[in-house]
Amino acid sequence: NLAGFCRNCLSNWYREAAEADGIALTKDESREIIYGMPYAQWQALNQTEASEAKKAEFEARRPKDH
Repeated sequence: NLAGFCRNCLSNWYREAAEADGIALTKDESREIIYGMPYAQWQALNQTEASEAKKAEFEARRPKDH
């Protein structure tokens, strides 16, 4: 979360930009583009429960409008 936003936010912005250009994308399709694989597959390979310290760090750094 060093950039101040997550990949899911990026995939949402990507989908919105595509739709503005008349290209329909589902949430899953835009996530697959951003993650380079289906989101469920990425989660199974990479996502683990965060430690309490990591959760606190995330809360301290995350944008307050989310």
